[in-house]
This record gives sequence, structure tokens and C-alpha cells, in this order.
Amino acid sequence: MLLDAKLKGLAAPSNLSMNQTLEGHSDTVKVITWNEKHHKLTTSDQKGLIIVWILYKGAWYEEMINDRNKSVVCDMKWNTEGQKICIAYEDGAIIMGSVDWNRIWGKELKGIKLSKVEWSPDSKIILFGTNTGEVHIYDNIGNSIGAVSLPCLEGEVSGYNLVSVEWYNGKSGYREENCPQLAIAYDIGRCQIMRHEFDDEPVLLNITMTIVSLKWSCKGDVLAIAGSQKTSSQDRDVNIVQFYNPFGQHLRTLKVPGKEMKAVSWEGSSLRISLAVDSFIYFANIRPDYKWGYFANTLVYAFTKPERSEWVVIFRDTKSNERYVKYVRNLISITAAAEHCVLVTRADDANMQHVLVLCNAIGTPLDSRYIGIEPCFMAMTAGYVVAASREAFYTWNYKSTRKFNTSELTQTITRKRDGTEKLFHADDVPSGAGEGIQDIKKALASTSDPVCAVCVSEKLVVLGRESGTIQCYSLPRLGLENKYVLNCPPYQFTMNSNSTKLAIIDISGILTFFDFEAKTTNIQTGREQYGEHLKFERKDAWDMKWADAFHFYLLAQRQLYEGRPDAALRTAMQLKDYDDIIDPIDAYSLIALTACSNKAFGVCSKSTL
Repeated sequence: MLLDAKLKGLAAPSNLSMNQTLEGHSDTVKVITWNEKHHKLTTSDQKGLIIVWILYKGAWYEEMINDRNKSVVCDMKWNTEGQKICIAYEDGAIIMGSVDWNRIWGKELKGIKLSKVEWSPDSKIILFGTNTGEVHIYDNIGNSIGAVSLPCLEGEVSGYNLVSVEWYNGKSGYREENCPQLAIAYDIGRCQIMRHEFDDEPVLLNITMTIVSLKWSCKGDVLAIAGSQKTSSQDRDVNIVQFYNPFGQHLRTLKVPGKEMKAVSWEGSSLRISLAVDSFIYFANIRPDYKWGYFANTLVYAFTKPERSEWVVIFRDTKSNERYVKYVRNLISITAAAEHCVLVTRADDANMQHVLVLCNAIGTPLDSRYIGIEPCFMAMTAGYVVAASREAFYTWNYKSTRKFNTSELTQTITRKRDGTEKLFHADDVPSGAGEGIQDIKKALASTSDPVCAVCVSEKLVVLGRESGTIQCYSLPRLGLENKYVLNCPPYQFTMNSNSTKLAIIDISGILTFFDFEAKTTNIQTGREQYGEHLKFERKDAWDMKWADAFHFYLLAQRQLYEGRPDAALRTAMQLKDYDDIIDPIDAYSLIALTACSNKAFGVCSKSTL
């Protein structure tokens, strides 16, 4: 996903449509909640006064006022259908009301001070957070069921506060069955993401930041965690937003200016977030990592529907506009190259294996491989598929494909490696002579320097690690050729066609380049070495793709047509490196034409030899 603090691109510009003072409150507003279905705004101030607002003829008016006059409202939430509101007071009082503001039931929890309340997606369960950090479970008529287990606080005795209890409402469907959807967070950076309220194996996060708020995206596929972080280079804390998927994988980091951030919220389309910082509201555009690929004049993309548990995968021929629809369970990612694409799925078996399904342009499965590592990062060329987990990487030479029976896709298949597959741990130093790891347990061994990116060309497999180290393996032997150290850990990277340069986007969205062939002098040893992280950089980068030979060929012609012969000559000269792709006669004819237009007659004459 991309974070772009500048208001441009996919999300609409932020135009202030209304600025109205809510005059019914005489004190600071502490809690605010929105009823999406009935378009009602509910607010409460520090004296416990609750006001429901409705929009009428372009202005907000009071629809209902409630003042219990005993305690302060600590939290209030509408249920998913917008028919009921649960109001929690600091003194332990709970009031359940309807959308027409009839009181349904009330309850007082003796000896408990409340801080948070949250509904389950089906409105059958209500969670109440306390000022001691506990989370209690009740049904929707006020009966106690139990308490949420909190393994994220293991080892912590005191000194923490519950800051958020957020349950994704499920309106837009789930990315897969049994997907984590309930997030509970504490200010000390501890967080757990649960599949349900009794999940005893939640996803645990221990983030080095002070958390103030978190919110699910409207599709439940991204969790935004807002707060601050101490840095050694600055005297004060820095406001940041960390983005995670439901399984705890860190996606991106967004740094936010200002002194103190208080809250975060998503726009309805999940393409923008708003951040409350000091007296300002900041907006940041979000560009999700969509599941898609392009190959053989075919666009393949996937999306979910609320009424289906499978992913809908579309194979669309961009020339004939024909579409082929497939339904895939537990889809993780899509990668494509040349004439094929690979659908990465999670197998429905007890071993939690993953499946790489090789498909053609109409979505017909041609071959598949079951792998024992989690494919967090994928890359593909015309002959190889590379899948990497945090600890290991797997390569599959799929050139010799066979007819594949689609019924095998739903079966667990144990295959003997035939030399087309190799598996290595990221800490291994393969010479290129072996066949890789045969014991999957060795590939799953933990590492102190996890993998964070992978890419592949016709010559190299490049593995990126969180320390900033990149490891280059030669193809097809897969021997470790070189190690380099970047100035930053990569988030994603890709190589140019001749494997001489690497384009890198780091976790902050900064684009840089690494030149494998550049000669530098080691400061410590004084020896000459190859490889340099170039000083060029661009901020707010969200994706990248190297130009290939035909891009240069077409660009040179366009520049010549536009009357820029000097630019056309520089572009055309690049074609000399691609004489194995473009006909040399065509390439050198274009070089000669642009050189002649540029009055570089020496270059022109050499091109015709």
C-alpha cells in the first residue's frame, strides 16, 4: 500500500463542505460516534451531556438530549445495523437505547470503571473495556459471558492503559475465512488481533510506539495504528501511523507533523485516512496493494464480495475484451510474467501449506506446487517463480509445464522434487552445487534478520533483509554471489532487464537506486569494490517498473516526432544493449536517424557500419 500525504491521485481533494459549531455543548466534547445507516451524529461532553444531531436543510440540529447527570460518558457505539446504541459511563453504568431513543435496558457494573465499548459484527456480543485494561464479554441483553484472554500483556504487571477495542463490522466481506477481525490495543505498544472473542491464539503485536488510537479500514484488510515514537535523532516524539494487515504483517509507516496526535479515522472508500493532530486535521491518500497482474495481453485481478467467501478472479483479454471468471478460496497474491501468472493460495488442510497455481491467459490451471513456507513475497520471470517467507526462499523452474487436472487443486499432493524446485534458508550460503534444503523444519528455523523483499531477473535472485542487506544468487545454479548493504531496509524492489541496477522503495515510500556495477572504494580497507547505493531519491513513491527495449524504441520515435532530437538520440542509444530483443537493423537504423537529426554525423556513420 502507498501512503501519500499530498492530496492528489485516486482520492478526491479535501474540500471543507461545512463548518458549524455544535452550540448545545458548553464543555469539551469527549466522545463522538456516527450512525452510518440513519446519518445521525451522537456527541457527549466532559459533563456527560449526550446530544443526537440530524442534518436538516444544510445545518445540524438537535434531535435528542440526554443528561444522566451522574458520570461522564467514556464511550458509545452504534451497532452494525444502526438500530441500537450502547453507552458506557466511567462509573460502570451501561445504557442500551434504540435509534428512536427508547431505553431498551440499563445495567450498573459495581466496582468497575469502564473505558471502552464495542459491538460484534452480528450485534450479539458487546465488549466492555475497563480502566484496569480488562475486556469483559456480555450478550446484547446485558448478561455476562466471560472475559477476553489478553496474551499481549504477558509479562506486564501494571503501567498500561486500554486505548482501543475495534471489531471490523464485516460489511464488505472478509479477505479469507476465519480472518482476524477484533483488535485490542494498549498505550504501551501491545496489541492483539483476534478471530473472535474467545480466540486463544491471537496475532500479537509489540510495537515500539505509544498507541493512542487504531481503526480498521472499511474492508477490514488494513489496520491503522496511530501514536508517537521516540527517536534518537530528535528531542521530541514523532507522530506516526503504522499499517498492518489482519495477520500482523507490517505494511507501511506514515510520519505525521505536529506535536500530539489524538485520533485516526478512515474514509468510506478506504482510499483516505484523516488524522487529528493538535488543532489540525490531516488527510493522507491510501493506495492499497491490489491483487493484480498483466501478462500476454491479459489483465488478471481479484476482489471480494460480501456474499461470497471466495475471491473473484477475473482474466480479461485487453484486445478482445473477453472475460473469464474464476472463484478462488484463500487467495493471498497474484504475480505474472511473460505468458503465465501464478495464483498463491492457502491450502485447506491441517498442515497450512500454500499452493502456487500456474495459470494461462484464460485462467486454466496448468501446473501447481505445494510449498511448506508462507509466501510473503513473490516474484516471477518467463522461467522462474520465487516465493519468500520471512526466513527462507523457494524457487520453481516452471518452463516445462504439463497438462494439469484441476481436480488436483483441492487435494494435498506430496511431490518429490525433480530438480525444478529448490528451497534455501536466508542464512544459508549455497555454493550452487546442491539441491537446497530437503527438511522443511530447517527452512522454518527463525532468523535474527527477516526477509522483507524479493525480486528476480533472468540472471539473479535478489533477497532483501530488514538490516538493509541484499543477497544476490545466480541463476540457474542459485549460488550466493554477492552481499551488499543498503542505506535503508527495502519495502519492495525490482531489477532492470540486464540485472545491473536495482530500483528500491523503502518503508517510508522513498525511491532510490543501487548500481551493481559501480566501482567504489571501501573507506575502512581502502580496497576497490563493486556496488553503490546511488544518491538519487524521490519521495512518495508507490510503485515502479523498469522500461524495457520496446519502451525505449517507441519513446525515441515519439521524441523525434515532437522535435526533440537530442532526447531522441539519448534514448535510441540505449537500444544497443538490447540487440538480443530488438532486431539490430531496426535499432541501429533508429540510432542513425536520430543522430542525423541531431547533426551527430559521426554517430550516424558508425550506426550504418
